[in-house]
Amino acid sequence: MTARPDTHPFNSDQSSALLRRVTKQWDADIVPQLIDYVKLPAKSPSFEAEWKRAGQIQRAIDQAQKFVAAQPVKNMTLEVITLEGRTPVLFFDIPGTGAKATGKTVLLYGHLDKQPEMTGWREDSGPWTPLLEDGKLYGRGSADDGYAVFAAMAAVLALDAESISRPRCVGLIETCEESGSFDLPPYLDALAPRMGDVGLVVALDSGAGSYDELWATTSLRGLVNGTMTVRMLTEGVHSGDAGGAVPSTFRIARQLLDRIDDSATGMTKSPVFNAPIPDERVTQAKQAADILGDVVWKRFPWQSCGGAHEFTLPTTKDPVELILNRTWRASLSVTGADGLPSTKNAGNVLRPYTALKLSLRIPPTVDGATAAAEVKSLVENNTPYDAVVDFAADSAATGWNAPAFAPWLTVALDAASMHYFGKPAAYMGEGGTIPFMGMLGAKFPAAQMLVTGVLGPKSNAHGPNEFLHIEYAKKVTAATALVISAL
Repeated sequence: MTARPDTHPFNSDQSSALLRRVTKQWDADIVPQLIDYVKLPAKSPSFEAEWKRAGQIQRAIDQAQKFVAAQPVKNMTLEVITLEGRTPVLFFDIPGTGAKATGKTVLLYGHLDKQPEMTGWREDSGPWTPLLEDGKLYGRGSADDGYAVFAAMAAVLALDAESISRPRCVGLIETCEESGSFDLPPYLDALAPRMGDVGLVVALDSGAGSYDELWATTSLRGLVNGTMTVRMLTEGVHSGDAGGAVPSTFRIARQLLDRIDDSATGMTKSPVFNAPIPDERVTQAKQAADILGDVVWKRFPWQSCGGAHEFTLPTTKDPVELILNRTWRASLSVTGADGLPSTKNAGNVLRPYTALKLSLRIPPTVDGATAAAEVKSLVENNTPYDAVVDFAADSAATGWNAPAFAPWLTVALDAASMHYFGKPAAYMGEGGTIPFMGMLGAKFPAAQMLVTGVLGPKSNAHGPNEFLHIEYAKKVTAATALVISAL
């Protein structure tokens, strides 16, 4: 819906004052904090087995704790909690103010662990080398999701400074999200009784279709991650001697991948990987497509785009279909490989095995465990040439489809977006996977869910040259404050 100015639930003067306060704190305090945070190689446990010994996750959470403790918030309790054998979490509890002090609770979520380095960074930057340029902060974790704890505190502080009544706010900042949040459920079990009646969950860890309006995430795809290994020989042999007699494991791998998806279109073949798309999500995809147009595909760093010839996508340029492809349809990627020497060191050897890391994104409503079992069945049964094939799943995460937005939240989102962007809020699913949303939804089934974030065009989370769009982050922070006050 489009909110009219005269139906906005927020006072314009107060809204402007919130943005001024948020902007001041971002410039003076949060940006310097994030510069220091980028320098920490706080890789998630899946990418740093010795994370505890390395100490970088602990340094990241210590930094956040120090920042939160220094904020002038009345009667706040703050602690770092570490369950046995688990990554630590930061937990804070801030009593409500004014008329809303005894109402429902807002849960503010974020994470401090990071993806690994990835290659391809600019020469003047790097994953742990922060670069501030043209209003963007480059570096790993700046936008995904290190800013969240700082932004959440800034939102609460701005409300209190303007004497705007707000509910009780509790914060849960974890350090295992990039590994699938496998440590989060025990913390939710331990801390949920202390959180009270959670009426709104705010997760600042998602995408934005553009930097021109406030975006709310309506769904997230699930993910099956695992390694497919194809073996034919016990050791490598001369390719001239064996070629034509012994099948290449790479050729076998190609055949097995064809069982999962169509190599020409990328569309998955098994009905297990498909799900009906709700009418509401199609309508929202059309709204997003009207806003974004060709940006839906032009936002990616295509190698051939812009050349003399007409650029052709492998499927379609229809922005509605592209949005649905990346949010409600399955997609397979090969993200890594073993058994292949570098081209520099490759000899004339028929290799004994090929191992491929598979990443299968699945629709939000498809069960992750069922999808993983289907992948295993497809590649391990009736293998070509009796090859020895194994698929070992590392994770099988079910996606998330947001519950219906309550009228108060829809009005609040539109009003906040109108105040800070001059446009109503926009709604779109995201193609990535955030397992914690399913966990939070199961733990707080009656709560409204606001999943938003700053990962807009070219921000490149998980890849090289990740950046945080600072001006957009300021407005998202102020918008979050308004939505908190609306509960």
